[in-house]
Amino acid sequence: MFSLAKENIRIALGSIRSQLLRTILTVIIITIGITALVGILSAINALENTISSDFASMGANTFNLQRYDFTLQTRGSSEREIVNPIISYRDAKEFKEKYNFPYTQTSISFTGTSAAEVKYKTEKTDPEVNVLGVNENFLGNSGLEIESGRNFSYFDIENNVNVCILGADFKDALFNGMDPVGKTISVRGAKFKVIGILESKGSTFGNNEDLRVLIPIQIGRSLFNQAYINYNISVMVEDKQMMDGAQDEAILTFRNIRKLQPREDNNFGIRRSDSLINQILSITEYLNIAAFAISFVTILGSSIALMNIMLVSVTERTREIGVRKALGAKKNTIAFQFFAETIIIGQLGGICGIIFGMLIGYLVASLAELSFSIPWLAIFTATAVSLVIAIISGLFPALKAAKQDPIESLRYE
Repeated sequence: MFSLAKENIRIALGSIRSQLLRTILTVIIITIGITALVGILSAINALENTISSDFASMGANTFNLQRYDFTLQTRGSSEREIVNPIISYRDAKEFKEKYNFPYTQTSISFTGTSAAEVKYKTEKTDPEVNVLGVNENFLGNSGLEIESGRNFSYFDIENNVNVCILGADFKDALFNGMDPVGKTISVRGAKFKVIGILESKGSTFGNNEDLRVLIPIQIGRSLFNQAYINYNISVMVEDKQMMDGAQDEAILTFRNIRKLQPREDNNFGIRRSDSLINQILSITEYLNIAAFAISFVTILGSSIALMNIMLVSVTERTREIGVRKALGAKKNTIAFQFFAETIIIGQLGGICGIIFGMLIGYLVASLAELSFSIPWLAIFTATAVSLVIAIISGLFPALKAAKQDPIESLRYE
C-alpha cells in the first residue's frame, strides 16, 4: 500500500513538472491569497505586541483615578453631556494623605506643558518637550526604569530640591552624547541638576516618551501655575490579589473627598491598566475579521483556479487514464493520483504565501516601528487554509478522473 502511494506521488510530481508553466501560474494565484492573509495577520500581530508592551509598562497591578472614564459617559441623547470637575491638587494631595490601603503606593503627577524649551549652556531643544511635575512614586507606578543616575527621593520632593530626570533622547539632542547626570539645565529660567536618565521608551501613538523632563511636583506647580490643571493619581498594589479591595477603598476615599452623597454617581473615573489594554486589543479582533474577509475573496479565486486547472488536466489526460484502467488500475488509485497533484500544488502555494506574507508583515512592522514576532497563528491558519483549498479543489476532479470509462477513454482523441 505504501509503495503504491509512493508511486502515485511520483507520477503526480512528474505530471506537475510536465505542465510547469500552468503549475507556476496556479501556485502564484494561491500564493497571493495566502500572502494577503498572512501579511495582514502578521501586521496585526505586530500591532498587538506593540500595544501590549507599551501599556504593560503601566503594570497590571496599577489603577488610575481620572476625571472621566475611558469611554464618554452621557445620560442620553436628549440630555446634556456629563461634565466632571477636574482633579485638583487639593483633591490629589488629600487622597494621598487619607488613602492608607496596605501594600500600596500613590503617585501624583501633572503635565505642566508640552511645548517647553530646555537649555544647556548654548544648546537648546525645540519647543516640543513635555515637562511633568511628579512625586517620588511616579517612576515605579508608571513602569519607568532609570538607565543611569537615580530616582527622586522623598527628601527631593518634600524639600523642593531643584533636580530633574530626563528622557533618553536628551543625551544626543542636548548633550551631544555626553552623560547628562550631574549637568545643569534650564527650564523657563529655572535651573535643575540632572540626577537621572530614563531608559528609552520610544514613541507611543505619536507621543515621544523619550523627550520629557520630570521635576518635583511643587516646583512644577510654581513654574506652571495656570488655572484648572488636572492632576493624575495612580495607585500601585503590590499584591494583585488585593486589587479589587484597593480599588473599592480608593473609590470610597475619593467619594468622601468630593463629598458625594450615597445616591450620587461618581463624578470621576477609575481605570485599571490591564482593562485599558484589553479594551484596546479588542479592537484588533475586528481587524482580524477584516483580514479574513479580504483574504477570502482572493482565496476563493485561488480555489476556483486550482479546480479549473485540475479539470483541464483530467480532460487532457483522458487517454492516459483509459490506458491505466485497462492495465488494471483501480478507481481509488486514479483518484489518489489526481488528488495528490492538487495537494502538492496547494501546499506549494501555501508555503510561498507564508514566506511572502511574513516578509510583508516584517516590512510593515519595521516601517511603522512596531514590535514584530513570528505570527504562529497566521502560519497555522495559512497552512490549514491552503490544505482546505487543495482538498476542496481536488476532490471533484479526482472523482471525475476515477469515474472515467476505460473504453471511452481509450477512444478519446
